[in-house]
Amino acid sequence: MLAEKKEFVEEVLSFWDALDKNQKNFVLEKLSERSWKKGQIIHSGEDCTGLLMVKSGQIRSFILSESGKEITLFRLFDGDACILSSSCVMRNITFDIHLEAEKDCDILIMPAPVFKQLSDANPAVKDFQTELVSARLSDVMWVMEQVVFMSMDRRLADFLLEQASIEGTDELSITHETIARNLGTAREVVTRMLKYFQDEGMVTLKRGKVILTNRKKLMYFTQ
Repeated sequence: MLAEKKEFVEEVLSFWDALDKNQKNFVLEKLSERSWKKGQIIHSGEDCTGLLMVKSGQIRSFILSESGKEITLFRLFDGDACILSSSCVMRNITFDIHLEAEKDCDILIMPAPVFKQLSDANPAVKDFQTELVSARLSDVMWVMEQVVFMSMDRRLADFLLEQASIEGTDELSITHETIARNLGTAREVVTRMLKYFQDEGMVTLKRGKVILTNRKKLMYFTQ
């Protein structure tokens, strides 16, 4: 079990080779592994969870407005890491994100104090943190650009194509409510737009499913 854990972190943590033997042993001792079922909340708001490393599963990161609307920021897949769930580690960054298991997940967690101790002692860890935060904030800025500058039909088409790519199928088991939560809009807006897409022959709607029937037309809306 320890050997498996070591092999995984070696692949995920680019700074691993820059740690000395004592630091490596310290990290392996402090790592914990937890599992979440699909739909469970992994991290919420200002909690300082630590560095999350996804062994298996799929995680959705989202923000929540005062009125309760959600909008998806980015997703994490096998081998991905996230430090934005550790606001206490990063000075001058206040970023209240929520993490939800979109599929059953197995996750390794490096506690925030452990990561901070390593970061303070080793420049390679600090560089890893900076690169990771920059990559995630780039994802966030892309989403914000979509919200501000893109029409809803374009955002919806892009979302459906992205989901099909993630799932590896054009038959998506997803509700209108779930799509609305991801896009930060009302279910009625999504239903109306999907009905239009269906009338145009781009999708077929069934209970709890959206089937992509004309990718070429959908891609037109994303250009």
